[in-house]
Amino acid sequence: MTIHIGAQKGEIAETVLMPGDPYRAKWAAETFLQDAKLVNDVRGMLGFTGTWKGNPVTIQGSGMGMPSLSIYANELIRDYGTKTLIRIGSCGGMQENVKIRDVILAMTATTLSTPSRGILKELNFAPCADWGLLQAAAQAAAAKGTPTHVGGIYSSDVFYDERPDLNEQMMRHGILGVEMEAAELYILAARHNCRALAVLTVSDHLLTGEALPSSERESSFGEMVEIALQAAFPNVE
Repeated sequence: MTIHIGAQKGEIAETVLMPGDPYRAKWAAETFLQDAKLVNDVRGMLGFTGTWKGNPVTIQGSGMGMPSLSIYANELIRDYGTKTLIRIGSCGGMQENVKIRDVILAMTATTLSTPSRGILKELNFAPCADWGLLQAAAQAAAAKGTPTHVGGIYSSDVFYDERPDLNEQMMRHGILGVEMEAAELYILAARHNCRALAVLTVSDHLLTGEALPSSERESSFGEMVEIALQAAFPNVE
């Protein structure tokens, strides 16, 4: 057990999927894992462990924002020996060719600041995904026929952003979408020699103002979860 995760040793898998919403973790575990067991409910941040095609998998909520994700990722890596961490979540589209329901595979994650800034100090570290996971996810998405984009995203440390000039620069420089967690996840994975990837479903769009209806979110997010699992275990039929 840790301060924020109540699981016992051996109850967390080496592969962890991390949605922001703990209830999305519950839905994903019940939908995609066999024999899913609740292993964490500290502070309502639900975590479940089961198997996917015979492979142990944990799905643990991370909360919203990089400070929250940093707590759970640190404890998963340092106290439970997690080696592969895949964020599964929603994002806002930032390019005209990126449509609602599309999936973004975050190759890099630009940010203004992360909880790791105090360690990195003046260094402008470039957070990036694990190549093996990224390649496997792209192949899985292509096999499923899922509209997918691979490239840079922006990890914001605020939700109610009042910097339209910053968004304009992100779009100008080809950023595909905006979310709030991936950059810190990638930095922590690099620090601890782990693998990380963010697989994101476009749920709304900054240019068009479109938003995915709540009634359609689960079916759209399901493809994202399947891509993440196939990326973690690419040789499983």
